[in-house]
Amino acid sequence: MEKEIIVAVAIGIGLSAASGFRVFVPMLAASIAAKAGIFPVNEGFQWLAGWPALITFSTATVVEILAYYIPFVDNLLDTITTPLAVGGGTLLLTSVLPIDNDLLKWVTGFIFGGGSAAAIQGGTALTRLASAKLTAGTGNVVVATGENAAAIGTSVLSLVIPLILAAVIIVVITYLLLKFGKRIFIRKKPAA
Repeated sequence: MEKEIIVAVAIGIGLSAASGFRVFVPMLAASIAAKAGIFPVNEGFQWLAGWPALITFSTATVVEILAYYIPFVDNLLDTITTPLAVGGGTLLLTSVLPIDNDLLKWVTGFIFGGGSAAAIQGGTALTRLASAKLTAGTGNVVVATGENAAAIGTSVLSLVIPLILAAVIIVVITYLLLKFGKRIFIRKKPAA
């Protein structure tokens, strides 16, 4: 049970943090992963694996990514996406938390998921604002590209790292069993 909680929280916080870079990229990643059975959504959040959610998040992701490449529209989007990022981070963490108490689940999701999304979003908004002041908005394309890469990379890594760790643990255990198992099961012949 503790392993399940740790993995769920790690995935949820990683995706929540990615919501600070782009709101819909981690939602799309979670939807794809839930559809594939990789993202362990709780009861009541199975809608994330549905086709309507997948189509909606795909469309919203494309629009959001493209809109951040339009100078000054990107700064306007930051004011809109900040509360959305907090909501997305809260939703993503809450959807995987294995807590029975709904109030505790949502409060925990808000504090840790929404909080991590808000921290990242605040940093990106300040970076974009500084870039807009220093480059009259022309440097924001570089900032947007970095944020897109960070959102995609963080989302994928949040889902893949637990799988990689499990694979590494299995390989290590198999290696140790093969190496030391022979010593346990194969006895030396007594000297004549």
